[in-house]
Amino acid sequence: MSNKDLELASELRTVVTRLIKKFRKEAVSGQQLSLTERTTLGLLYNSGSMLPSELAANEKITNQSMSQILNHLLELDLIIRTNSEADKRKVFISLTEAGNQLILQARTEKNEWIAKAITATCTGEEQEILRKAIGPLSKIVDFE
Repeated sequence: MSNKDLELASELRTVVTRLIKKFRKEAVSGQQLSLTERTTLGLLYNSGSMLPSELAANEKITNQSMSQILNHLLELDLIIRTNSEADKRKVFISLTEAGNQLILQARTEKNEWIAKAITATCTGEEQEILRKAIGPLSKIVDFE
C-alpha cells in the first residue's frame, strides 16, 4: 500500500468521522440515545422486527449488552416485545409508533441539515462530484 493510498484513507476517515459527529449533533430528536441505541432503532425500522440475538449480532455486541439497550428503549416506549407464535421461548422486538416517529424525525433533521449545508457551501459542480461519490462510498461501506 502506497503512502498516497494511506493519505487518502486518513483524509477520508477524518472527514467521515467529523460528518458523523455533525449528524449526531444536528439530529436533536435522538440525542437522549446512545449511538448503539439509535442504530438498533434503525435496524428495527428497516427490518420490521428482529430477535434480540439478531440485533446483538448486527451491532457486534454481546446479548447481555443488547439486553440492557433493549430495556432502556422499552422504558422510553420506543420498542415492544412480542412472543413468537411458533416458539414461545422467542421474543421479537419491533418499534412502537413513538419509535417510528423518532427515527423519521431524526432522519428528517439530518437530511435537512445536510441539504442546507450542501446548498450553502458547494458549487453546482461540487454537488455533482458528491452525487458521483455516493457509488464508490457505498462500495467502501459494504466492503468486509
